[in-house]
Amino acid sequence: MQNKLRIIGGDWRSRQVLFDDAPGLRPTPARVRETLFNWLHYDLLGHRCLDLYAGSGALGFEAASRGAKQVVLVEQNPTVCRCLKSNADKLAATQIQIVQTDAFRYLAGNAEPFDVVFIDPPFSLGVAAQSCHWLEDKGWLSPHAKIYVESASNVPLTDLPTNWQVLKSKVAGEVAYQLFGRNEGA
Repeated sequence: MQNKLRIIGGDWRSRQVLFDDAPGLRPTPARVRETLFNWLHYDLLGHRCLDLYAGSGALGFEAASRGAKQVVLVEQNPTVCRCLKSNADKLAATQIQIVQTDAFRYLAGNAEPFDVVFIDPPFSLGVAAQSCHWLEDKGWLSPHAKIYVESASNVPLTDLPTNWQVLKSKVAGEVAYQLFGRNEGA
């Protein structure tokens, strides 16, 4: 079944992104995306963004629409990747690169630091904290990167890198979402 969501702001405001159902795919709700991108308002323009568990691409397309100079969407499901590619083509989104691979395989590669990273894995995988450590330990973050993490609201997010601080935090139903700032000197 084909689903759709609307881009909230920026150059592609109100444009639709289509995506197929897939196991664990849970697009970030519009209300949460609106809050997140209000938080990130000045942190996107001209910056590099990584959407590590792209799924529908909602976060990555929104970042590109709002002026990110490069957005890398990492997704392992081939069907979902085809939808991402189709949406990028439809929007003529030349700043978006789609990488079909597992998130940890991607992070095991040659690090290119990102300014903003979105971590929104399927909750059942329980890999959010591990993803955060791989980003930090393997050099994927710029000195003052912002990292957005979604997790199940009933499972506390613990054991994160010690040099990260919570900048913003909210809960919407079953989803807890937090924006972290990286302090390289800590």
